[in-house]
Amino acid sequence: MITQAPAGANDEGRADPGEVQPVLHETADRIATGTITALPFIALGIVCWQLWSDLLRWSDVAVFLIMYVLTGLGVTVGFHRHLTHRSFKTSRPLRGLLAILGSVAIEGPVISWVADHRKHHTYSDQEGDPHSPHVGHGGGFRGALKGLAHAHVGWLFIHTHRGARDRYARDLIDDPVVSFVDRTFLVWALGGFAVAFGLGYAIGGTLDAALTGLLWGAGVRMLVVHHVTYSINSLCHFFGRQRFPTGDESRNLFWLALPTFGESWHNNHHAFPTSAEHGMRRWEIDPSALVIRGLERLGLVWDVVRIEPERQARKAEAPA
Repeated sequence: MITQAPAGANDEGRADPGEVQPVLHETADRIATGTITALPFIALGIVCWQLWSDLLRWSDVAVFLIMYVLTGLGVTVGFHRHLTHRSFKTSRPLRGLLAILGSVAIEGPVISWVADHRKHHTYSDQEGDPHSPHVGHGGGFRGALKGLAHAHVGWLFIHTHRGARDRYARDLIDDPVVSFVDRTFLVWALGGFAVAFGLGYAIGGTLDAALTGLLWGAGVRMLVVHHVTYSINSLCHFFGRQRFPTGDESRNLFWLALPTFGESWHNNHHAFPTSAEHGMRRWEIDPSALVIRGLERLGLVWDVVRIEPERQARKAEAPA
């Protein structure tokens, strides 16, 4: 367990207040966060009732999968590997599209998402990390449960360590494309509901199919995308294996690789944050890296960062 205060912390071990994003209306923010957290569970309850009373439509599955893949890749390829870590370059239109798809996932405005994640890397599993399961939660089994709950979803309701946008995402604030998508976050969030409804109607051909498409493509999709993303913060800093010494508790969790589009090779990622490929061995499944490679072959992305095997081997053999 890592508990020492990093450089930049004050004498009491807390991160510099200038690195924390201020919140003007904390109660309203918590209500909004609670609503977004609860709505997918309500949708799941309705789905259970639907499955009990009738068979699942193939159109519902199709809408769910389409929306899950698009928004999941918007988070992994767009928010994370491109906008947070600059693992490849692309054009303004594609950068805007990736930012929009990530916004439809409804994990928060893009610039805030990036600021939090960059701060996580700066203070990984130390005081100042927005969502470490290891710092400030006590010891033993109870402390572990508290830490996992905080890292998974609890941190969304508090703002003591959220990344300051000016400090951690100044480049994106200055980017006209990304700042526009950030300012219009609500449009894209609600637009995702409209797209799910439209897909349900287009595939199923009825208003009933459109409504159940909305249920699966918006509600259930949000539930799954949110919690596989949150699992990177919680499970991948607690369970799994460490191939590389990184000075934190980041771990690779193989069974989570497919639903997270390769994000669960998390120790690999912390060892080489700017790498476009988190799966670094042939058997490490990384759908996001495959998408980036495909876009590269089409000439849509370039200057893709990859880590040569020799550098990986040196890192793996370095002392902890």
